[in-house]
Amino acid sequence: MQKRAIGPLDLCRIDPARNMQRFYSLMIQPTLFGGVSLMRCWGRIGTRDRYKIETFEETDEVEAAFAGTERAKRRRGYVDCNGYRCPVGQKRSNRSEHIA
Repeated sequence: MQKRAIGPLDLCRIDPARNMQRFYSLMIQPTLFGGVSLMRCWGRIGTRDRYKIETFEETDEVEAAFAGTERAKRRRGYVDCNGYRCPVGQKRSNRSEHIA
């Protein structure tokens, strides 16, 4: 079985009946000291983002964390966001125009 290439992942969950408009982004980045970081960015569409950075020693560890988080979010109803990118730590506006 081939390993899937792990790259940036942008998910969203929109449910008008519950007034729910959420996003979740995952990205893997190398660190300056030879490790690898998993960057998570989430929040309500149109508000300031929240983010968390976890650092791992090995690439296999970060890939397992990435895959586990993706699996959990998809189980909760998140779907792909048509390529919209989460600018970590920046305020967003009019994100709904990017999600179709």
